[in-house]
Amino acid sequence: MQVTNLTLKQLRYLVAVDDLKHFRKAAEACHVSQPSLSVQIQNVEDVLGVQLVERGRSGVAFTPIGRDVVDRARRVLDEVQGLFDYASSSQRGMAGTIRLGAKPTLGPYLMPYVVRRLHRSYPELNLYIREAAPRELEQELRRGVHDVILAQLPVYGSSLVTYRLFREPLFVAVASDHPLAEAPEIAPEDLSGADVLSLNPQYHLHEQISHLCNDFDARLLRDYEGTSLDALRQMVGMGMGITFLPALYVQSEIRDGGDVVVRKLKNKPIFRSMGLVWRESAGNTAGFEQIAAVIKDVVKGRFPELFVES
Repeated sequence: MQVTNLTLKQLRYLVAVDDLKHFRKAAEACHVSQPSLSVQIQNVEDVLGVQLVERGRSGVAFTPIGRDVVDRARRVLDEVQGLFDYASSSQRGMAGTIRLGAKPTLGPYLMPYVVRRLHRSYPELNLYIREAAPRELEQELRRGVHDVILAQLPVYGSSLVTYRLFREPLFVAVASDHPLAEAPEIAPEDLSGADVLSLNPQYHLHEQISHLCNDFDARLLRDYEGTSLDALRQMVGMGMGITFLPALYVQSEIRDGGDVVVRKLKNKPIFRSMGLVWRESAGNTAGFEQIAAVIKDVVKGRFPELFVES
């Protein structure tokens, strides 16, 4: 068998079928007819000499070897795209399109300033931003949906590169009529036995709050997990429990005289660490590092309560 018997187009068709689990939808995404796509998938199976896809009325399913082949096809396509990204970035610098994924607990409060600065400094750059839950972002990064993501660290993966940006303080949030609301700061021992609300496990903040509950002998309320920081704030304001809110959200959304107040934790500051993460094979390290430099400059200039990593 010759490698030239397989084409990149065929590999893209194969990956599209895996992503969409449907031949017609995959064909539409690839802008070809369904019969043409089906023939190309069959050609891949003929060249490799194995069945990759199980076809049936219930939908599309990949055979065990088919799943392995799709994973390898993704890596091949990623490496090829990396070649083009590298060549483009080398020739034109910060130009073209970069797809950045951001978590909704951070992106809305930081990225508008970053985008404004990038547009002013690199007018030929198109930054496409998509928000999703952190675990979803990480999966999509590995699949090539995003070129780079803005995420809470750590993010694990031997094929991923992490660039630390800054540490963001977390504040204790309580209802305005809660007994702890009168204190200028809250001591860790004051949290013993407290009911604590958190985001759902799709967010790294959930894991961090769970660890804080263990440290402070507090109770994590698993029956009331928020889907957003706004939902957490509203539950806290209703007296359902306390929580920990990040500084950028506090600065943007918490107002004096509202139903929620925030306090520092006495003698025990707590933070979450933020960074950019990209695939090692992406081929645009210089561009991602330039974006990181812009983010750091924005943080230094607009958000003095954050701690920029050196």
